[in-house]
Amino acid sequence: MNTVFIDGQIGTTGLQIQDRLSQRADIELLQIAEEDRKNIQIKQRLINSADVVILCLPDDAARETVALVTNPKTRVLDASTAHRVAPGWVYGLAELAPQQRQQIAAAARVSNPGCWATGFLLAVTPLIRSGILRADIPLICHGISGYTGGGRTMIEKYAARSRQQPDNLWYARPYGLGLKHKHLGEMQHFAGLQLPPMFMPSVGHFAQGMLVNIPLPQAWFTQPVSLAAVHAVLAEAYADEPCVGLHPVNDDAALDEGFLDPQANNGTNRNDLFVFGNDQQILLTSCLDNLGKGAAGAAVQNLNLMLGKPELASLNV
Repeated sequence: MNTVFIDGQIGTTGLQIQDRLSQRADIELLQIAEEDRKNIQIKQRLINSADVVILCLPDDAARETVALVTNPKTRVLDASTAHRVAPGWVYGLAELAPQQRQQIAAAARVSNPGCWATGFLLAVTPLIRSGILRADIPLICHGISGYTGGGRTMIEKYAARSRQQPDNLWYARPYGLGLKHKHLGEMQHFAGLQLPPMFMPSVGHFAQGMLVNIPLPQAWFTQPVSLAAVHAVLAEAYADEPCVGLHPVNDDAALDEGFLDPQANNGTNRNDLFVFGNDQQILLTSCLDNLGKGAAGAAVQNLNLMLGKPELASLNV
């Protein structure tokens, strides 16, 4: 049996990971008492007795916790933004590249991807890697996510709004308008882009689920391409990936009277990809659960790889 300690177990992501692992007979979850959460000695003892420590903490706290690891056998899986492009850390998106799974499985330090970055990278990386999409342009990305992506404070605010003003909900609210979103670094780095994408996210008045959209005009490709050609590159990249579903070109059957539902993959570890538009203007869209494949589900997938377990154990695909 393997031992796992979740540091930040009472946060949104921590609770979701704990829920997925709680029924596992092959994993023992090490617990810290509420009154001991800020006791460094007790926490350090738990950390260094675990096979894997999962960090569900703010960035600075995650860095501080990593410094407490003295046991060379203790491995770290960080769900914060702190180490996503840091040297010595393996990026925990198994579907990113052909050797990514093996690197995650062997790594002592794994950084869990951001939800927006997951949807973005799964859509564009195969096209850039194949050479048909230019890497020297500032790609545009926009989308909408459920409010659980903002953590406990945002969840409480949206829940209060629903109770107090049910006829005056916030619906879609753009944020990050300074164009410095914390996921930009990993989006640029792991897509192999020369410039950071122009990223414009929004929060919707629903708990979880998200859509990530990347418009691609014909001029941004290295050669004339069709919708079918773009779809074929994605189909080849994800032919054997159980967590990535590729829909047919302009899949009307996936729409609800013309609308795409950001909540369609809630409760799963699935990222569905769509190719919409025409041969002059192409729209790539990812649909995923921001708490599933975008956070806790990805963490469990990475944990399984790190421990040599079946990759999709405890996950709903």
